[in-house]
Amino acid sequence: MRVDHFAYQQATRVAGFGLLLQVTIGLTLLLFGLLGRDTSMAIGSFYALSGIVVWVGLIVAFHQHRLERLEALEDDELREAAPDASIFEASREETGVAAKRLRQMHKWMLPIASLLVAAILITLSTMTFVWLGKLDDPASRANLQNDFLVGNSPGWQIAIGLGFAIIAFIFSRFVAGMSQQSAWQNLRGGAGFMVGNALVCFAIAIGMVFTLFEKTGAMRVVTQVILIFMIAVSVEIILNFILNLYRPRRRGEVPRPAFDSRILSLLAAPDSIVRSINEAVNYQFGFDITSSWGYQLLLRSFVWLGGFAVIILLALSTMVVVEPDQQGVRLRFGKIVGDVRQGELVWKLPWPIETVETYDVGLVRELFLGPAGITYPAVSKWAASDDKGPAGRRSYLVAAPKMSEEVRRAVEGLESTNVALDDTAGEDVQADDASGASSDQLGGRFALVDADIVMRWRVKPGALIDYLSFSTDERRNRSFSVMRVRALHSIAMREISQFLSREPLDDVLSPKGRSLLVRLQNRVQKAYDEYGTGVEIVSLVIPFLQPAPEAVASFEDMSIEKQNARKIVEEARRTVAVTMATLVGDVDSADEITSLILELIAVENEQGIDSEEARTRRALIEKKLIDGRASAATLISQARARRWEIITNAQENTSDVLGQAAAFHAAPEIFRQRLVMDVLATTLNSVRMKYVLGPDPERVNLGIQMREPDVGFNLDEYIPSDS
Repeated sequence: MRVDHFAYQQATRVAGFGLLLQVTIGLTLLLFGLLGRDTSMAIGSFYALSGIVVWVGLIVAFHQHRLERLEALEDDELREAAPDASIFEASREETGVAAKRLRQMHKWMLPIASLLVAAILITLSTMTFVWLGKLDDPASRANLQNDFLVGNSPGWQIAIGLGFAIIAFIFSRFVAGMSQQSAWQNLRGGAGFMVGNALVCFAIAIGMVFTLFEKTGAMRVVTQVILIFMIAVSVEIILNFILNLYRPRRRGEVPRPAFDSRILSLLAAPDSIVRSINEAVNYQFGFDITSSWGYQLLLRSFVWLGGFAVIILLALSTMVVVEPDQQGVRLRFGKIVGDVRQGELVWKLPWPIETVETYDVGLVRELFLGPAGITYPAVSKWAASDDKGPAGRRSYLVAAPKMSEEVRRAVEGLESTNVALDDTAGEDVQADDASGASSDQLGGRFALVDADIVMRWRVKPGALIDYLSFSTDERRNRSFSVMRVRALHSIAMREISQFLSREPLDDVLSPKGRSLLVRLQNRVQKAYDEYGTGVEIVSLVIPFLQPAPEAVASFEDMSIEKQNARKIVEEARRTVAVTMATLVGDVDSADEITSLILELIAVENEQGIDSEEARTRRALIEKKLIDGRASAATLISQARARRWEIITNAQENTSDVLGQAAAFHAAPEIFRQRLVMDVLATTLNSVRMKYVLGPDPERVNLGIQMREPDVGFNLDEYIPSDS
């Protein structure tokens, strides 16, 4: 082929058409992605629009080649017109302006364009990957305005994807064929980018086909593949740029731009791949085996042999063996048909019309509600340390420990005192201490514990359909678990958090009665059944459980104080038992008598102290006390005896008074004087000094006789009077 300005003009026109096709593909994908709300097509437009730089660079380069050829043609004509002129003795390459510009373009413009394309691809793909990562983070996703969307017009999307893929591939093949000529070899870069457009559009169409079969995660995977493809192309461009810096250059050779991808060039010219395979086969056998009759027969029979192989594969896909420990369901275009099969040969329609999904229903799986893969010691020693534990360890709110009645009253009294002090201090102090008061109230109601919970589960017998209908096994970007496991994890965490928030701290750390794990397992299982998960919880274990690290140190003192409190309570109970046994006879009778006394008080308040009901209850209480034969019964008996003694004395005095009534009425004055004399006789008998207060002494004659009482041993009685 003659290399002149017409050849480069043709290359310029082809590059211009490539630019027009590149802009059409890029803008169509972008507009359809924005207006049709399809994220994958919008991201696919990033690659197509970045290729505009490639075609613009090729247009400018080939146009400059055309100018250089025109300048060379003019130079040749001038040389022929004046072959002896000295002005033309200098080299054309040194004097040609267009040639200098062409060299500068290959030296600066095309490498800069290559780096610009690589920078655009890396920047857009990296930003998109970061955005996809934020979609998987609930905290970051709340701040995003857009979500990953799949268009609601799959038919149009498949048509656009396949149509552009076919057009781009045909044009890339045409351009790749032109690049076989040395003058048009730089068109390989455009052909490579155009076949890249075909791959992107074809991937979008394939993703939409999977979407028709309700594989909603396919477009997410296609988007990630497109982003990885963009990064791979940009990395290859950077490597080509670095290699071009060290590649030796021959005089007159047109340098190959960095955006000319070797890999995409092979895809643009697949015949070269077949040629390379033939050469590799010949090299391995050591002779030209591709020209033999056997190889040619194989090539001629390749179509029907391939068809026969496809028929065999389709026939084999009509039967599936379900193992005894498995259960399987038939899916027709993604929809469940038929019953659940187990341990049998299942016949179905060939793939892809029907498929059989098998599940190990007997397999027990573990769901870690906390950190996974931790080895726990045989004995867990609570110890406060700066280490907050492994990543993923969760803290749970539990109810505060139960307080005794005395402690509760003391705390309430202290809080009321603080409130009174705050009222006297003014509104400023209340405003400053509002947050502190609220935190104290929260601390009085809840406590924190750190726990690692492991739940072992399996598919519930006979509930495989519910298990499949509950959620999907789709794995979101940068997520370690599928959607089904994440849903089970969320439900279990909600139920466990609600359950523990109502359990006192003492009951969580030291459960009594019915096992805490059994009640917790039943609660989570009930929630799973309500949501129709088709999951059966085999067991639920807590390998690690302790209070919050900041409070671990004080739990030893708390245990000691609890023991002291129990000791005091037991001593008080023993004192009560001894006291009640002394007073009443036994503790059970004391409780019964106490309740009767309370009832008596209530009756007296309602009906009065002297009511018949009150008297009856008093008698019953007194009988109970006497039957106990204890101190209370003795005290009642003594009181009864004293009462009869007082009554008897009173009756005696009454009889004496009544017997003296007749004498008093007969001679009152004499009766009175007699009584006085009796009193004086009784009283003065024990008085040694006596005073008589009476009337005038001259009117009274006193006869006094002084006597001394005889002692027990008087000698005068034994001495004769004569001596």
